[in-house]
Amino acid sequence: MTRLFTFAGAMAALLGTAAHAELLDLEKDELKFGFIKLTDMAPLAIAYENGYFEDEGLFVTLEAQANWKVLLDGVIDGQLDGAHMLAGQPLAATIGYGTEAHIITPFSMDLNGNGITVSNEIWEEMKPHVPLMDDGRPQHPISAEALAPVVEDYKDQGLPFNMGMVFPVSTHNYEIRYWLAAGGLEPGYYSPENITGQIGADVLLSVTPPPQMPATMEAGTIYGYAVGEPWNQQAVFKGIGVPVITDYDMWKNNPEKVFGLNAEFAEENPNTTLAITKALIRAAIWLDENDNANREAAVEILSRSEYVGADYEVIANSMTGFFEFEKGDRRPAPDFNVFFRYNATYPFYSDAIWYLTQMRRWGQIAEAKSDQWYFDTAAEVYKPAIYLEAARMLVDEGLANEADFPWDSDGFKAPTPAADIIDGIAYDGKAPNAYIDSLPIGLKGEQTVVGNAVEG
Repeated sequence: MTRLFTFAGAMAALLGTAAHAELLDLEKDELKFGFIKLTDMAPLAIAYENGYFEDEGLFVTLEAQANWKVLLDGVIDGQLDGAHMLAGQPLAATIGYGTEAHIITPFSMDLNGNGITVSNEIWEEMKPHVPLMDDGRPQHPISAEALAPVVEDYKDQGLPFNMGMVFPVSTHNYEIRYWLAAGGLEPGYYSPENITGQIGADVLLSVTPPPQMPATMEAGTIYGYAVGEPWNQQAVFKGIGVPVITDYDMWKNNPEKVFGLNAEFAEENPNTTLAITKALIRAAIWLDENDNANREAAVEILSRSEYVGADYEVIANSMTGFFEFEKGDRRPAPDFNVFFRYNATYPFYSDAIWYLTQMRRWGQIAEAKSDQWYFDTAAEVYKPAIYLEAARMLVDEGLANEADFPWDSDGFKAPTPAADIIDGIAYDGKAPNAYIDSLPIGLKGEQTVVGNAVEG
């Protein structure tokens, strides 16, 4: 799917629009990018369909990948020039957890966009433990405390309680662990010798590719899952499950996917990397501009088989400002998918550090690290300087507004207040070890996992 001509580009030429992209001296102009069939790949699809890649002189092929491992391997071995990635993937690869490779990101793709869904049967068992509003509907956000008696009942019967997530270093793995732990349930640990992540677990988490989540739950292999859209809303449409919480309700405006590049590619192709970043920033602006006025057009594009390939109504449910929990219980969710506002596309070091703290919390980082190690690792992977150089070009070209970018940022967001996180524990990226030590469940200080026990 390589774009050779665009309607948008033709119209711009015919109308003689004043603002236009200045072509850089590109080192490479034919590129292949990978993605997983999720709505948050939207900046790639829009940059392609609206002609933003072509405006930069880039001829791009977009190719759906079977799963996150295949996608990462493609970027590492050069079959892909870049990809829509889990934020944990570039960090994990760079520190050598799993596959080792130096991957960078100059562009964060979105905020929020995930949910946790349970099967209808589990929901019926949870409901007696969920507070109700005056109109009789469940009070959201729903705590994992409502799931705890169900898990306990399974344990009493000698039955494992299985749930799915998309990849060991995925946002979804860390989010479902966060939710379970905030409700008093142990999601389990990793160790160098045991990478199942199920050491000491009350809930057994395992990997399932995103598009296969609903079918895997329907088959009874898992009782619920954490995944991005549209796969929570599809469970509602199919009548097989109920989303119990969105990640926005766990942590308002939490960071999500990134666009990942091999560091060697970025070093050898600096102008091409800038051009890619410019096109993606323009796509993100388009997705959020005028209070999400373009979202219905975006949903039409994403619903095509070459992109997400789900029904228009399923994708529209979350992309256009609403989220449906039980069938018919449709509630406003204007920030469920954020692509540009709130500086969503700036690659903040503090976002990277949050992912690293979760890797340490659950044992993927086996030993304690200094605060400086977290800062240095974040700076090795997240590249705000590339982002701001691309943004400056867009502003100078009249394609973006000066006021929309954090020019003076030191790379750290203001600390997230306790009121914005479901467990009431504030997060400050400048104090990673203090944050880790403040979490009731998880490794702390010098603790390690030895065999089936936490020591230290």
